[in-house]
Amino acid sequence: MQTVKEGKIQPGIKWGPFTIRIPFVHLKPSLTDLLQGLAVAGATGLALVPYFMSLLGLTFEEAVMMSVIHSLLISSSWMIFGDPYAPGWLTPAIPFVVAFIMSPAYVGDHALQFQAMTALSINFALILVVLGVTGLGAKLIKVIPNVLKGGIILGAAIAAFLRVTKDGDAANVFQSAPIAGTLGVVVCLTFAFSKPLQMLATRNKGFAKLISLGLLPGFIIAGVIGYFTGEFDYNIRWEILDVGGAMTTLLDKASPFVIGWPSLETFAASFPLALITYILFFGDLVTGNEMIDQAQKERTDEKLDVNSSRAHMATGIRNFIMGITAPFFSTQGVLWTGIQVILLKRWAQSKDTLNSIYDSISSFYLFGIPFLFLLMPLVTLLQPLLPVALAVTLILTAFACATLALSIVNDATERGAMVITAMAFSLFEPWLGLLIGVFTIASLCGIGVFSNQSPKPTGEKES
Repeated sequence: MQTVKEGKIQPGIKWGPFTIRIPFVHLKPSLTDLLQGLAVAGATGLALVPYFMSLLGLTFEEAVMMSVIHSLLISSSWMIFGDPYAPGWLTPAIPFVVAFIMSPAYVGDHALQFQAMTALSINFALILVVLGVTGLGAKLIKVIPNVLKGGIILGAAIAAFLRVTKDGDAANVFQSAPIAGTLGVVVCLTFAFSKPLQMLATRNKGFAKLISLGLLPGFIIAGVIGYFTGEFDYNIRWEILDVGGAMTTLLDKASPFVIGWPSLETFAASFPLALITYILFFGDLVTGNEMIDQAQKERTDEKLDVNSSRAHMATGIRNFIMGITAPFFSTQGVLWTGIQVILLKRWAQSKDTLNSIYDSISSFYLFGIPFLFLLMPLVTLLQPLLPVALAVTLILTAFACATLALSIVNDATERGAMVITAMAFSLFEPWLGLLIGVFTIASLCGIGVFSNQSPKPTGEKES
């Protein structure tokens, strides 16, 4: 097992700008993160299965197989490309994507809807790869002032809070399972961020082991309480997913190699949405870099290899592969914010707690092998917890983003401009929120803030 040398980057196999890290060779198992991943990553990874079935006409088995492909591609972020982020969906883009494929031009024709998803994915991939190869994406992130970064990050927090409380939304577990859902979310949030509990853990070893389980206790409590209150209904299926059959029929319905490639008109129609999604990607990348910058101050023994150009290219490649196999746009993003903050908090404690951040990320994602999705007993066991998983993800994301945004600006005027920018991002379409934010910041803080480069995040490589 290769370990991190003092002050160095976690070892791996270099290929171009990327780094491969092989489980059990470069990556050491972390039992705490493995247990969390079984419940949290599993439940959240399946949360879009109802969308796949109702919107795109997939069977349950095909929808689960699509989630398997998405999970494999997401895991390649840290395992094949070497990014130090806990990757996830571009969640805020999902409502835009659903509205796009449900427009009169595509609704009712699943082949056209999948072609639209392919066009979105390829357009987005091209944007990311071009900005990554040229280095323009990394340069753009470096010159953005902290007040605008804070506005983007805080906007994500507000949008997440709004979605959790929206009537009829799949994430509104307080409406669908008020008792079990509320208890689960409260326990997860408390275990993740409570200062009194963290202080208690330093004095009590037994409690320290309990709190080290992170989100797992909250999911167990929600599952048990939900059963006894009747809010959750468990219908266990004792079988294994027919991988070959599900994969064959999924490709027959979704792959452009079978159903045909999108028309030029579809590529053109989807390009504006791909540009809007880049703003969301940009916000996630800024958030991830700032989180790593803060955590790096506590752990100088491992240098985290942050490279925005690499993140652009890696995410672009993942989106392209997804677009020609199992296209559902916005499921290949750079950051799962709520989980990133949980994993970084454990990593920042000490080397004795966690040798490398990659050990934590790889264990949480089950070393990139989504075997959980293949076992129908486990899939159907987790199915009632999907709303809890969505709510926990969004609330942890919101809390982490809010605390981070408020910490990166110190001037009162900039803080006010940041709040206005955040509200614009949470209430309007991303491009309009960006325009309002830039105008507000320039008016209140002066255009000089855009000419002063922000400090370079720890570990960021020059392009």
